[in-house]
Amino acid sequence: MWGMPHLAEAAGLAVTELLANVIKYVPDRSCTVLLLAEEGKLRVEVGDTSPALPVKRTARPWDENGRGLAMVELITDAWGVDRAEGAPGKKVWFELKA
Repeated sequence: MWGMPHLAEAAGLAVTELLANVIKYVPDRSCTVLLLAEEGKLRVEVGDTSPALPVKRTARPWDENGRGLAMVELITDAWGVDRAEGAPGKKVWFELKA
């Protein structure tokens, strides 16, 4: 991963969680994934057309879902959501320090 192989597992897991949210919550299930290797960090953005913002939930031990964004928060250095400019939708992103 662009000279950052130590980030591959965390990045793969976090992007999988964000893509699972696209499949579950975005009506047309389409999205874009952008990986940016910036100085000292890897940034991944998952953009979609849904105006609904994601909600981090607190899952109970017996719940079968609701852990995705909590896991993204746990395994990344930062994450957030930016509304799309000039169109419906948003970008959910995370960063990992190199």
